[in-house]
Amino acid sequence: MAERPSREEELRAARAGKLAELRAAGWAWPNDFRPTHRAAELHAAHGDAAAEALPAAELAVAGRMMLKRVQGKTSFVQLQDESGRIQLMALRETLGDAAYAEFKRWDLGDVVGARGALMKTRTGELTVRARELRLLAKALRPPPEKFHGLHDVETRYRRRHLDLLANERTRTLFRRRSRLLAELRRQLDERGFLEVETPLLHPVAGGAKARPFETRHEALHRTLYLRVAPELYLKRLVVGGFERVFELNRSFRNEGLSAQHNPEFTMLELYQAHADYRDLMRLLEELLPGLARAVLGGTRVRAPAAAEGGEGQEIDLGESFERLTLREAVQRHFAEKLNNASESAPRASVQRWRHCAENPGLDDAAALAAECAELEIEVPGDESAALLQLRLFEHAVEPKLLRPTFVTEYPVAASPLARRCDRDPERAERFELFAAGRELANGFSELNDPDDQAERFRRQAELRAGGDPEAMRYDEEYVRALEHGLPPTAGVGVGVDRLAMLLCGERSIREVLLFPQLRAAADEA
Repeated sequence: MAERPSREEELRAARAGKLAELRAAGWAWPNDFRPTHRAAELHAAHGDAAAEALPAAELAVAGRMMLKRVQGKTSFVQLQDESGRIQLMALRETLGDAAYAEFKRWDLGDVVGARGALMKTRTGELTVRARELRLLAKALRPPPEKFHGLHDVETRYRRRHLDLLANERTRTLFRRRSRLLAELRRQLDERGFLEVETPLLHPVAGGAKARPFETRHEALHRTLYLRVAPELYLKRLVVGGFERVFELNRSFRNEGLSAQHNPEFTMLELYQAHADYRDLMRLLEELLPGLARAVLGGTRVRAPAAAEGGEGQEIDLGESFERLTLREAVQRHFAEKLNNASESAPRASVQRWRHCAENPGLDDAAALAAECAELEIEVPGDESAALLQLRLFEHAVEPKLLRPTFVTEYPVAASPLARRCDRDPERAERFELFAAGRELANGFSELNDPDDQAERFRRQAELRAGGDPEAMRYDEEYVRALEHGLPPTAGVGVGVDRLAMLLCGERSIREVLLFPQLRAAADEA
């Protein structure tokens, strides 16, 4: 017995039958209609005007039919274009019997063009009284949930076109993201930075510790890697004499999916000669409030709550950003644990918390390893106190940094491209910027000593040979460029997607990516 077709299949078949009739009558997907106005500009110019003050001139609008009410000889349509919705009124006596009968067969989701003059209905709604209606594109599938929008998260991400059709909030979010990119370019251009483009396919995966995607170039008979970061190419441009450069780039990292990670993402990287990491911290402290004002109209943003449905917390990007060294940030963790310790807390744990909170150097590797074990933080083998501090910070401190905070002086062992601190050669002149519990930027004074860089590349190669898939490869061409002399330089990478999340108050990176990477759907597996 044949399986009964689904409701969706039945609707598509009915619409396909109408399309066949249209084709037979000579309709052929026309492309000769040009709208003169958008819905939003009509509402802005005439929404509050009295009916007698409306212009008599005819205009043209086009969009998708989202609502349709047929009432005998008079019908009303909600037409949606990119800017919003405008109402149409269709009268049989104006359109003629044949055209009105054809219009009544059109479906929700069809793209329609209308010519006519503006009017106000009895309820005061601005309306285009159609003298002519044209079917511009036939929708074989209906729009989603015609009255209540589209709320299923899985469908919204997999079929973003439906999400955009149904949800004004989504359209607003991506307009904000576009504005963010434009404003980044404008502000950097004002500061004398040159926008450049560097290769997407790299012969050596470098510029960040990350597992790359591999591809094969058949004509060159070689393996290439999708860019994990443009850093090494951009610094070669500084060697070449471009002293301020930036790239808004797509980068790719072969890593897991999470609320903060997508395998392909947008990043801003910029480099400034004759500057150090402190200069770029000040630059970001100027850039972020300006971006917020341009995108949102003010510097206050609301960080999303940790749990769905919570209120979140307001953050003011216009206030001074906090500055902490990595040691100070981790010591806060121990001080907080000590202050909140209950009477039932194990004595050994309390002693460890007190010892680490009061130890300015925070250099007791055994105590740090014990804390990592208690917090179930995976530590592969013996690690230095500095690297254990970093693991504790990422696990226990980073999620609590709500207000904008610069954390500085990372271990050199975790910063293979950063200059050493003059007063502590085991620490790097490096910062990361955090807000709303997530990393937004990573910057440092660049390592421009070619011998030191070559040695760090060799150490990374050893780690890679030992099984670390994220360790960097030795980039001989980059070392050669350094040998021509890289001026004292600072650079920073800013996660544009995470910045968009902050400005839009979103918890998940998928909300700010038009087409996020997703696991295979059940019907694709």
